[in-house]
Amino acid sequence: MTEAATWRPLSWTPPEALEGRWARLERLSPRHAAALHAANPTVADHWRYLAYGPFQTAEAYGDWVAGAVALEDPAFYAVRSVAGWTGVLALMRVDRANGVIEIGHIAFSPGLQRTPASTEAIHLLLDHAFASGFRRVEWKCNAENAPSRRAASRLGFTAEGVFRQHMMVRGRNRDTAWFSIIDTEWPRLRKMHRRWLRPGNFDVEGRQKTPLSGPKT
Repeated sequence: MTEAATWRPLSWTPPEALEGRWARLERLSPRHAAALHAANPTVADHWRYLAYGPFQTAEAYGDWVAGAVALEDPAFYAVRSVAGWTGVLALMRVDRANGVIEIGHIAFSPGLQRTPASTEAIHLLLDHAFASGFRRVEWKCNAENAPSRRAASRLGFTAEGVFRQHMMVRGRNRDTAWFSIIDTEWPRLRKMHRRWLRPGNFDVEGRQKTPLSGPKT
């Protein structure tokens, strides 16, 4: 934990790219739009917990990308796996004065979900945030979004409760589940993540041998 006497507000700018063994992240740009649209379903259920989508045409998705690229916060990233550009996520709600940042806007295609690349994409943002001096990384989701809540727990986030009637999304109430990782927890979690991401943890068909939610030691 950073001592109050030594804490200084951060001067941080989003990185242009981050790369690991399984995934590469690049700041979202119009050149990613066509591949991302092709990778994602156009059915409403896939976009249920986001405030936008589905996008029935590549042009509609391109318009959304153009708007997202223009924003400073959230800072959107495209995710490339072995299947190509297959997902989006963002660093957002950046609080440099207090050293807090959030990972959100996670829209992973079916081809990216439950792969080493999807886990590594989150890992890369976490590792960058803590290496940059952030004290706390947050994860928030609709309290009804069970897969997102499971993902947060699997990655080592601590559940902090539910904010009732927190937002209105698509004309419906959203209770928001809050999770966080703080800087003192990250060295242990980082070791756990990187052990899971080793090539030797996967068989020839890409199935994990040891789950990430194993003993956190």
